[in-house]
Amino acid sequence: MEKEKVEVKFNENPFPHVIIENFYNEDELKLIWQELDFLTHPNKLVPAKDYGGVVGATNALALQLDTLYGEHREVSNILKVNRKLFDSELSDMISGLGGSFTIYDRSNDDITKVRYYHNEEYYEPHTDYTMHFLAFSYFYREPKKFTGGNLVFPKYDYEFNCNNNSTIIMPGWVEHSVSEVRIENSDYYDGWGRYAVTSFVNCKDK
Repeated sequence: MEKEKVEVKFNENPFPHVIIENFYNEDELKLIWQELDFLTHPNKLVPAKDYGGVVGATNALALQLDTLYGEHREVSNILKVNRKLFDSELSDMISGLGGSFTIYDRSNDDITKVRYYHNEEYYEPHTDYTMHFLAFSYFYREPKKFTGGNLVFPKYDYEFNCNNNSTIIMPGWVEHSVSEVRIENSDYYDGWGRYAVTSFVNCKDK
C-alpha cells in the first residue's frame, strides 16, 4: 500500500480520537503477519492474569511483547514497525490537534500487547486511565470470517468497526470494550479471528 493511501481522520465527537486507515504498507504487513502467525500456536498466548489484562473482564488470550523480548526488542517485527506511531510527522500532526492530544509528541514510553479474539471471546467495558494514550491497530485474514469484535464505547453510544489494517488513537480515560466475536467452522489456531496490537502510551519525565 503506497503511502498516499493512508487516510488520517480526526474526530472531536463523541470524544477526541484519531482514525488511520491503511496505516501499514505491504512490507510492514508481511512482517506483522509473520509474527502473528508465529504467536498463534499452542502455549504461546496467555490469559489476562499473565499479560496485564483486566482479570475477569476478558477471556481473550494475549502477550505483552515488551516482557517477552526484554532487551531484545529488535527481534520483534511488530515492535519494529509500530515505531511509526511516533514518527515526527504523525506526532506533530496529532499534537497540533490540541486538547487531549497536545502532548502526544512528547510520548516517550510505551507497552505493546498482541491480543487475539476467536469464537465467543470479548472484553468487557473498562478504562486504561493510567495511560495518556491508547493506539489500537487491527488485523484479520481476508475474506473476513467472523462477526462482532467491534470496539464499543458504551457511555457514548459509539462503535468503531476495526477494519483490517486500521488504527485508532485515543485518550486512555475513555471507557471501551470489545463485542463478542462469532466465527464458525474455524479452529482457534487457524488464525481467522481478530487481532489487536495495542500500544499503551505515556509521557514520562526521564
